[in-house]
Amino acid sequence: MSFREVNEDDTLKDLYEIRDESLGCNLSDSDKEHEILIDEISEKILNNVSGHSIEYVKKQLDLLDENLLDYLCYWNEKYYRNGFMDGVKIILKCLKE
Repeated sequence: MSFREVNEDDTLKDLYEIRDESLGCNLSDSDKEHEILIDEISEKILNNVSGHSIEYVKKQLDLLDENLLDYLCYWNEKYYRNGFMDGVKIILKCLKE
C-alpha cells in the first residue's frame, strides 16, 4: 500500500480532517482577511440580476461554490499529505543512516 493513496479507512485523512476542523475554529485576524466571502459575493450578483434569470444564476453560483470548495479541499489534502509523507521519508532515511 502506498501512503500517498487515500483510502476509506485512512488515518492520515482522518488526522487531516480533524486538523482542518480545529484550524477553522481558530482563525486569526490575518486569516479572516483572506477569507473567501462567497455568500456576500453571490448576494451582490443576485441583487443585480433581474426576473426569471435569478434562479439560473443562483444555481450557477451554488455550483461554483461547490466546485471551488472541492478544488481547494483536493489540492490542500494532496499537498499537505504529500508534504507530510516527504517529511516522514526524510526522517526514516536519517534514522537508517
